[in-house]
Amino acid sequence: MNTTRLLLLMGLGAFLVGCSSKYEGFTLPPGDAERGKADFIAFRCYDCHRVSGVDLPASEEPNQAIVTLGGKVARVRDYDDLVTAIINPSHRLAQGYTPSLVAQDGKSRMTVYNDVMTVSQLIDLVTFLQGHYELQTPQATPYPVYYGP
Repeated sequence: MNTTRLLLLMGLGAFLVGCSSKYEGFTLPPGDAERGKADFIAFRCYDCHRVSGVDLPASEEPNQAIVTLGGKVARVRDYDDLVTAIINPSHRLAQGYTPSLVAQDGKSRMTVYNDVMTVSQLIDLVTFLQGHYELQTPQATPYPVYYGP
């Protein structure tokens, strides 16, 4: 599917959401996590990414920054965050890494798959990734009790 068709599909989805009286977020039809894992491997996403709790092939890219996806996080990446990260990797660069390891000329070093990935593959890939994020409840910070003078 080409980029134009993908953008038209997303535009139609945004239009339909806009027609609703209540915005509930952007979603695509349900995906299949097992097919998503297979797509993750087929597109060689493992060369630059690890997924928490998932056995994946070892990266064959030397000196590559490995960005871990999933695991315990303070804020779960929601569906539209993951879709955006895949179709527009330069929208938000990975935090906590030396910029030159994840970006080149201000743009993400991640390959843009919009011209080769089908919408079904995108849906399955997002379903696979979304299932590996676990919300970690923040620990209460112990503050000394002040009773005043």
